[in-house]
Amino acid sequence: MSQPKDQAPIIIIRKKGGHGGHHGGAWKVAYADFVTAMMALFIVLWLMNASDQVKKAISVYFTDPSGLGKQTGSGLAGTGEALSIAKDDMANLKEKLQQALKKSPEFESLKDHVQMTVTGEGLRIEMLENEKGIFFESGSAVPTSVGQDMIVLLSKELGVLPNDLVIEGHTDSKPFSGKAEYSNWELSADRANAARRLMEENGARPGQIAQVRGFADRNLRDKSAPEAASNRRISLIVRYQQQPAPPDSPAKPSPAEHH
Repeated sequence: MSQPKDQAPIIIIRKKGGHGGHHGGAWKVAYADFVTAMMALFIVLWLMNASDQVKKAISVYFTDPSGLGKQTGSGLAGTGEALSIAKDDMANLKEKLQQALKKSPEFESLKDHVQMTVTGEGLRIEMLENEKGIFFESGSAVPTSVGQDMIVLLSKELGVLPNDLVIEGHTDSKPFSGKAEYSNWELSADRANAARRLMEENGARPGQIAQVRGFADRNLRDKSAPEAASNRRISLIVRYQQQPAPPDSPAKPSPAEHH
């Protein structure tokens, strides 16, 4: 029987069987999440047993990956064993040094004569004399046994840092009563230099001490009492770590150079 010419053709669409297309890759996502979670777990377990220095180095990296912000770290800092002390870390260094001083047998008698202050230049550690002389023999650049022990202790604590150190010597305003050619200028400089020698022999890194300064009585600690014993002191300064200079940007062409 022939089909009428005006009758529309009938189209039958058959769907192929199958049921995995809509979720065939879901297991891969779940597996990736599981592996990521396990990796995070192992990292947390490792950090729980890491040293405080390693934790600090990792923390600084995530807050400043480029390392240009606070300049924490040095050639040795990749292991977390030596960290440069930047401005925000000076308070932590001060606390660490105070804890180290508390272990000294002479701490009770010296706690009022070792003062630490965070300044614009760095952490200033001042060893203040009394009337009899604590850290140096009276009128001399020879350290006492107590002075030697204190300087050696500080040099061992500060020698592990990449920060530069500065040593200053100060006197009171009493004229020096020794040799005529020897004044408070020589005494302050000689005491600072004696401290430098002790530090370099007992823990300070080669080249770590950047400057030795002698001020005589030109920078009194107690200006209201120029002859007070507390004006006679040695100051150790832990300088802030210097940030590297930014790379020079290419010079902009002047308007005359445009064509």
